[in-house]
Amino acid sequence: MLTPAFAEQLRATLAGIDQAGLLKREHVLTTPQRARVEVGAGRPVLNLCANNYLGLADHPAVIAAAHAALDRWGYGLASVRFICGTQAIHKELEARLSAFLGTEDTILYSSCFDANGGLFETLLSADDAVISDELNHASIIDGIRLCKAQRLRYRSNDPADLAARLEEAAGARVRLVATDGVFSMDGTIADLGGVCDLAERHGALVMVDDSHAVGFLGPRGRGTPEACGVAGRVDLVTGTLGKALGGASGGYTSGRRELIALLRQRSRPYLFSNTLAPVVAAASIAALDILDRSTELRDRLEANTRFFRAELTRAGLTIKPGTHPIVPVMIGDAALAQKVSARLLERGVYAVGFFFPVVPQGAARIRTQVSAVHTRDDLAFAVEQFAAVRREFEL
Repeated sequence: MLTPAFAEQLRATLAGIDQAGLLKREHVLTTPQRARVEVGAGRPVLNLCANNYLGLADHPAVIAAAHAALDRWGYGLASVRFICGTQAIHKELEARLSAFLGTEDTILYSSCFDANGGLFETLLSADDAVISDELNHASIIDGIRLCKAQRLRYRSNDPADLAARLEEAAGARVRLVATDGVFSMDGTIADLGGVCDLAERHGALVMVDDSHAVGFLGPRGRGTPEACGVAGRVDLVTGTLGKALGGASGGYTSGRRELIALLRQRSRPYLFSNTLAPVVAAASIAALDILDRSTELRDRLEANTRFFRAELTRAGLTIKPGTHPIVPVMIGDAALAQKVSARLLERGVYAVGFFFPVVPQGAARIRTQVSAVHTRDDLAFAVEQFAAVRREFEL
């Protein structure tokens, strides 16, 4: 029962969040996810805040595969994998992901959050150690909290500090280094070459969450291991089907055969959650088909990203340096970031403000994300609007 005192405590907490300018408000889309969307009953606006990196969320081939899957496989399995929740389409997707990523085996989850949540507890015991980059995604942090292993953090992308933490955990039976492939708030790509070098020197395993890279980073879009030249040296890769690979839902862990085999036996989100809907599995296979046929979409995304970053800089905006299609426009103050975001929406650009606790205090930003389906005119229009709000708010 919700007591009056607790209800008042909740109201006070929410009021405090609002007064600090930190209240998150959801905008309701009345169109499919695409380059231009309608927010509420408003006119179409340019969408710069989706993870739809390759524009596959409403790709005709992906949608057609989803329609066909409903007729062939049904809506859902109403069960978990080891009881009666595995269809041939799930095994096909796992095999396709393994081939795409160049790994030995893959296991599907309902989300990458679940993949990370079910990883560390299954593989590591109190005799082991996990060493995590300080900027890792919340799902890695929460997954590590569930395991009994010794927990250490290293300064982000800092090889010297990682080396020190590996030395500190030298007595552990197994040491696992965990890092994002791309740190999603900044668009910074992890130094996987340095991570793998140190891990091999110390006999440690490497795990990478590649959710913001698979499908478009690297010459063939295989993600940060390919982009950093360490394909085959990473032991475990987790990722999502909900960003570049179609944009719906679902996740996976891919890597060494023995590790995946143990996850199938003991990973709790896999054993106790319904399996991925077959329609998502079929649409994800269609997305992989598109990427296997051509690198056209990832090439277009790369070119769009270079153009957008250069033009924002030329217009006087402060952005986080890099090459990733996540392009944070730095604002600083949380309340100001909210105002800038609202003004951009009025001017036809949908871009959301990020602030504490998602990013550190004083580091609020508008996190923009480029897509392959943005045209140069779209991106030039966005730069024009950012330049206008820069003048208006004296950024």
